[in-house]
Amino acid sequence: MTTDTSSRMVRATLFRDLHGANGGFIIPNPWDAGAAKLLEQWGFKALATTSAGFSFSRGRPDNSVPRGPLLEHLAQIAAATTLPVSADLENGFGDSPEEVAATIRMAAATGVMGGSIEDTTGKPWNPLYDRALSMDRIRAAAEAARSLPFPFTLTARAENFFIGQRDLADTIGRLQSYQEAGADVLYAPGLTRAEDIATVLREVDRPLNVLIGFSGMSLGARDLIGMGVKRVSVGGSLARSAWGAFLRAATELRDHGTAGYAEDAVGASQLNQLLG
Repeated sequence: MTTDTSSRMVRATLFRDLHGANGGFIIPNPWDAGAAKLLEQWGFKALATTSAGFSFSRGRPDNSVPRGPLLEHLAQIAAATTLPVSADLENGFGDSPEEVAATIRMAAATGVMGGSIEDTTGKPWNPLYDRALSMDRIRAAAEAARSLPFPFTLTARAENFFIGQRDLADTIGRLQSYQEAGADVLYAPGLTRAEDIATVLREVDRPLNVLIGFSGMSLGARDLIGMGVKRVSVGGSLARSAWGAFLRAATELRDHGTAGYAEDAVGASQLNQLLG
Protein backbone atom coordinates (compact mmCIF):
# COMPACT_ATOMS: atom_id res chain seq x y z
CA MET A 1 0.00 0.00 0.00
CA THR A 2 1.28 3.47 -0.85
CA THR A 3 1.93 5.96 1.91
CA ASP A 4 -0.19 9.09 2.21
CA THR A 5 2.78 11.14 0.99
CA SER A 6 3.44 9.02 -2.09
CA SER A 7 -0.29 8.78 -2.88
CA ARG A 8 -0.57 12.54 -2.70
CA MET A 9 2.39 12.94 -5.02
CA VAL A 10 0.87 10.51 -7.51
CA ARG A 11 -2.46 12.33 -7.56
CA ALA A 12 -0.86 15.76 -7.74
CA THR A 13 1.38 14.71 -10.62
CA LEU A 14 -1.56 13.13 -12.42
CA PHE A 15 -3.53 16.35 -12.09
CA ARG A 16 -0.63 18.45 -13.38
CA ASP A 17 -0.09 16.06 -16.28
CA LEU A 18 -3.75 16.27 -17.34
CA HIS A 19 -3.13 19.94 -18.16
CA GLY A 20 -0.18 19.09 -20.38
CA ALA A 21 -1.64 16.13 -22.26
CA ASN A 22 -3.01 16.33 -25.78
CA GLY A 23 -6.62 17.44 -25.95
CA GLY A 24 -8.48 18.52 -22.85
CA PHE A 25 -10.64 17.14 -20.06
CA ILE A 26 -13.88 17.78 -18.21
CA ILE A 27 -13.57 18.47 -14.49
CA PRO A 28 -17.05 18.22 -12.92
CA ASN A 29 -17.89 19.87 -9.62
CA PRO A 30 -19.39 17.68 -6.86
CA TRP A 31 -21.02 19.41 -3.91
CA ASP A 32 -20.67 16.55 -1.39
CA ALA A 33 -18.86 13.26 -0.83
CA GLY A 34 -21.60 11.16 -2.40
CA ALA A 35 -21.52 13.18 -5.62
CA ALA A 36 -17.72 12.89 -5.68
CA LYS A 37 -17.87 9.10 -5.37
CA LEU A 38 -20.42 8.80 -8.16
CA LEU A 39 -18.50 11.09 -10.50
CA GLU A 40 -15.39 8.97 -10.00
CA GLN A 41 -17.35 5.84 -10.89
CA TRP A 42 -18.65 7.58 -14.00
CA GLY A 43 -15.11 7.77 -15.33
CA PHE A 44 -14.03 11.38 -14.85
CA LYS A 45 -10.30 11.98 -14.38
CA ALA A 46 -10.38 14.80 -11.82
CA LEU A 47 -12.86 16.77 -9.73
CA ALA A 48 -13.24 20.35 -8.57
CA THR A 49 -15.30 21.61 -5.66
CA THR A 50 -17.97 24.29 -6.02
CA SER A 51 -18.43 27.03 -3.46
CA ALA A 52 -22.00 27.57 -4.70
CA GLY A 53 -22.97 23.91 -4.47
CA PHE A 54 -21.43 23.56 -1.02
CA SER A 55 -23.07 26.76 0.24
CA PHE A 56 -26.48 25.62 -1.01
CA SER A 57 -26.02 22.28 0.79
CA ARG A 58 -25.47 24.25 4.00
CA GLY A 59 -28.66 26.26 3.46
CA ARG A 60 -26.70 29.41 2.63
CA PRO A 61 -26.12 31.57 -0.46
CA ASP A 62 -22.88 31.34 -2.41
CA ASN A 63 -19.73 32.86 -0.90
CA SER A 64 -21.16 32.96 2.62
CA VAL A 65 -19.53 29.93 4.29
CA PRO A 66 -16.43 30.76 6.39
CA ARG A 67 -13.04 29.28 5.67
CA GLY A 68 -13.12 26.74 8.51
CA PRO A 69 -16.21 24.84 7.38
CA LEU A 70 -15.00 25.03 3.78
CA LEU A 71 -11.71 23.38 4.73
CA GLU A 72 -13.62 20.59 6.48
CA HIS A 73 -15.67 20.17 3.29
CA LEU A 74 -12.50 19.94 1.18
CA ALA A 75 -11.14 17.21 3.43
CA GLN A 76 -14.39 15.23 3.09
CA ILE A 77 -14.37 15.50 -0.71
CA ALA A 78 -10.68 14.59 -0.99
CA ALA A 79 -11.18 11.57 1.29
CA ALA A 80 -14.18 10.34 -0.69
CA THR A 81 -12.32 9.81 -3.97
CA THR A 82 -9.02 8.58 -5.34
CA LEU A 83 -9.16 11.29 -8.02
CA PRO A 84 -7.21 14.55 -7.76
CA VAL A 85 -9.39 17.37 -6.46
CA SER A 86 -9.04 21.09 -7.13
CA ALA A 87 -10.61 23.42 -4.57
CA ASP A 88 -12.79 26.45 -5.18
CA LEU A 89 -11.12 28.79 -2.69
CA GLU A 90 -13.23 31.82 -3.61
CA ASN A 91 -11.12 34.97 -3.14
CA GLY A 92 -8.75 33.32 -0.69
CA PHE A 93 -10.76 34.44 2.37
CA GLY A 94 -8.84 37.65 2.80
CA ASP A 95 -7.78 40.77 0.97
CA SER A 96 -4.08 40.58 1.70
CA PRO A 97 -1.58 38.43 -0.18
CA GLU A 98 -0.58 36.91 3.17
CA GLU A 99 -4.12 35.66 3.85
CA VAL A 100 -4.36 34.20 0.35
CA ALA A 101 -1.08 32.35 0.87
CA ALA A 102 -2.33 31.02 4.22
CA THR A 103 -5.49 29.73 2.54
CA ILE A 104 -3.43 27.88 -0.07
CA ARG A 105 -1.39 26.15 2.65
CA MET A 106 -4.50 25.26 4.65
CA ALA A 107 -6.25 23.90 1.58
CA ALA A 108 -3.26 21.77 0.63
CA ALA A 109 -3.32 20.20 4.10
CA THR A 110 -6.86 18.89 3.46
CA GLY A 111 -5.74 16.60 0.64
CA VAL A 112 -6.67 18.65 -2.44
CA MET A 113 -4.16 18.83 -5.30
CA GLY A 114 -4.91 22.34 -6.50
CA GLY A 115 -7.10 25.35 -5.99
CA SER A 116 -8.43 28.52 -7.56
CA ILE A 117 -8.26 32.12 -6.36
CA GLU A 118 -10.70 34.79 -7.59
CA ASP A 119 -10.01 38.50 -8.00
CA THR A 120 -13.38 39.56 -6.57
CA THR A 121 -13.54 41.59 -3.37
CA GLY A 122 -17.08 40.63 -2.35
CA LYS A 123 -17.91 44.36 -2.12
CA PRO A 124 -20.66 45.49 -4.55
CA TRP A 125 -19.31 49.04 -4.71
CA ASN A 126 -15.82 47.82 -5.70
CA PRO A 127 -16.20 44.25 -6.99
CA LEU A 128 -12.70 43.66 -8.38
CA TYR A 129 -9.35 44.08 -6.67
CA ASP A 130 -6.99 46.55 -8.27
CA ARG A 131 -4.94 44.67 -10.85
CA ALA A 132 -1.63 45.30 -9.05
CA LEU A 133 -3.01 43.94 -5.78
CA SER A 134 -4.62 41.03 -7.65
CA MET A 135 -1.25 40.19 -9.14
CA ASP A 136 0.41 40.34 -5.70
CA ARG A 137 -2.27 38.02 -4.33
CA ILE A 138 -1.64 35.45 -7.07
CA ARG A 139 2.12 35.78 -6.61
CA ALA A 140 1.74 35.04 -2.90
CA ALA A 141 -0.51 32.08 -3.70
CA ALA A 142 2.03 30.76 -6.21
CA GLU A 143 4.88 31.09 -3.71
CA ALA A 144 2.84 29.19 -1.12
CA ALA A 145 2.04 26.50 -3.67
CA ARG A 146 5.71 26.13 -4.66
CA SER A 147 6.70 25.70 -1.02
CA LEU A 148 4.60 22.52 -0.73
CA PRO A 149 6.11 19.01 -1.00
CA PHE A 150 3.99 18.19 -4.05
CA PRO A 151 3.00 20.05 -7.24
CA PHE A 152 -0.06 22.05 -6.19
CA THR A 153 -1.81 23.34 -9.34
CA LEU A 154 -2.82 26.98 -8.87
CA THR A 155 -5.68 28.40 -10.93
CA ALA A 156 -6.12 32.18 -11.14
CA ARG A 157 -9.56 33.56 -11.98
CA ALA A 158 -10.45 36.85 -13.68
CA GLU A 159 -14.06 37.46 -12.71
CA ASN A 160 -14.92 40.40 -15.03
CA PHE A 161 -17.53 38.61 -17.14
CA PHE A 162 -18.96 36.64 -14.23
CA ILE A 163 -19.87 39.83 -12.37
CA GLY A 164 -21.23 41.58 -15.47
CA GLN A 165 -18.18 43.67 -16.40
CA ARG A 166 -17.79 42.35 -19.93
CA ASP A 167 -14.41 43.93 -20.64
CA LEU A 168 -12.38 41.45 -22.67
CA ALA A 169 -9.25 43.61 -22.78
CA ASP A 170 -9.14 43.95 -18.99
CA THR A 171 -9.91 40.24 -18.60
CA ILE A 172 -6.98 39.33 -20.82
CA GLY A 173 -4.72 41.83 -19.09
CA ARG A 174 -5.57 40.35 -15.73
CA LEU A 175 -5.01 36.79 -16.93
CA GLN A 176 -1.64 37.78 -18.40
CA SER A 177 -0.60 39.37 -15.10
CA TYR A 178 -1.66 36.25 -13.19
CA GLN A 179 0.34 34.14 -15.61
CA GLU A 180 3.36 36.35 -14.92
CA ALA A 181 2.73 36.02 -11.18
CA GLY A 182 3.01 32.24 -11.35
CA ALA A 183 -0.46 30.79 -11.94
CA ASP A 184 -0.48 27.33 -13.53
CA VAL A 185 -4.00 27.55 -15.01
CA LEU A 186 -6.08 30.57 -16.04
CA TYR A 187 -9.85 30.90 -15.79
CA ALA A 188 -12.30 33.64 -16.79
CA PRO A 189 -15.79 32.35 -15.90
CA GLY A 190 -18.65 33.89 -17.82
CA LEU A 191 -17.11 33.80 -21.30
CA THR A 192 -19.72 32.57 -23.77
CA ARG A 193 -18.65 33.61 -27.26
CA ALA A 194 -16.31 31.38 -29.24
CA GLU A 195 -14.50 34.43 -30.64
CA ASP A 196 -13.78 35.78 -27.16
CA ILE A 197 -12.49 32.42 -25.95
CA ALA A 198 -10.33 32.09 -29.08
CA THR A 199 -8.88 35.54 -28.41
CA VAL A 200 -8.04 34.63 -24.83
CA LEU A 201 -6.37 31.42 -26.01
CA ARG A 202 -4.16 33.42 -28.39
CA GLU A 203 -3.18 35.94 -25.73
CA VAL A 204 -2.19 33.67 -22.85
CA ASP A 205 0.39 30.95 -22.44
CA ARG A 206 -1.16 28.77 -19.76
CA PRO A 207 -3.88 26.09 -19.83
CA LEU A 208 -7.30 27.71 -19.90
CA ASN A 209 -10.35 26.57 -17.92
CA VAL A 210 -13.76 27.47 -19.37
CA LEU A 211 -17.07 27.19 -17.53
CA ILE A 212 -20.18 25.61 -19.06
CA GLY A 213 -23.60 24.91 -17.55
CA PHE A 214 -24.88 28.47 -17.09
CA SER A 215 -27.41 30.61 -18.92
CA GLY A 216 -26.17 31.99 -22.22
CA MET A 217 -23.42 29.39 -22.71
CA SER A 218 -24.24 27.20 -25.72
CA LEU A 219 -20.76 25.78 -26.35
CA GLY A 220 -20.08 22.27 -25.06
CA ALA A 221 -16.92 20.54 -23.93
CA ARG A 222 -16.19 19.06 -27.36
CA ASP A 223 -16.44 22.50 -28.97
CA LEU A 224 -14.15 24.07 -26.40
CA ILE A 225 -11.54 21.33 -26.34
CA GLY A 226 -11.49 21.43 -30.13
CA MET A 227 -10.61 25.13 -29.89
CA GLY A 228 -7.70 24.41 -27.56
CA VAL A 229 -9.32 24.81 -24.16
CA LYS A 230 -7.56 22.46 -21.76
CA ARG A 231 -10.10 22.15 -18.94
CA VAL A 232 -13.91 22.43 -18.87
CA SER A 233 -15.76 22.81 -15.56
CA VAL A 234 -19.44 23.11 -14.69
CA GLY A 235 -19.38 25.09 -11.44
CA GLY A 236 -22.54 24.79 -9.38
CA SER A 237 -24.70 23.56 -12.26
CA LEU A 238 -24.76 19.90 -11.16
CA ALA A 239 -25.88 20.98 -7.71
CA ARG A 240 -28.46 23.36 -9.18
CA SER A 241 -29.74 20.56 -11.40
CA ALA A 242 -30.25 18.37 -8.33
CA TRP A 243 -31.97 21.22 -6.49
CA GLY A 244 -34.17 21.81 -9.53
CA ALA A 245 -35.38 18.20 -9.45
CA PHE A 246 -35.96 18.51 -5.71
CA LEU A 247 -38.03 21.67 -6.08
CA ARG A 248 -40.12 20.19 -8.88
CA ALA A 249 -40.80 17.13 -6.72
CA ALA A 250 -41.66 19.28 -3.70
CA THR A 251 -44.02 21.35 -5.84
CA GLU A 252 -45.82 18.24 -7.07
CA LEU A 253 -46.12 16.96 -3.51
CA ARG A 254 -47.44 20.29 -2.21
CA ASP A 255 -49.84 21.06 -5.05
CA HIS A 256 -51.13 17.58 -5.92
CA GLY A 257 -50.22 15.31 -3.03
CA THR A 258 -48.73 12.81 -5.49
CA ALA A 259 -45.27 11.29 -5.80
CA GLY A 260 -44.93 10.82 -9.53
CA TYR A 261 -41.46 12.30 -9.24
CA ALA A 262 -40.32 9.01 -7.68
CA GLU A 263 -40.63 7.34 -11.10
CA ASP A 264 -37.52 9.27 -12.21
CA ALA A 265 -35.63 8.85 -8.93
CA VAL A 266 -32.56 6.65 -8.63
CA GLY A 267 -33.37 3.41 -6.83
CA ALA A 268 -32.15 3.02 -3.28
CA SER A 269 -30.61 -0.36 -4.07
CA GLN A 270 -28.60 1.15 -6.94
CA LEU A 271 -27.30 3.96 -4.74
CA ASN A 272 -26.47 1.49 -1.97
CA GLN A 273 -24.48 -0.55 -4.46
CA LEU A 274 -22.70 2.46 -5.99
CA LEU A 275 -21.82 4.03 -2.65
CA GLY A 276 -21.23 0.83 -0.67
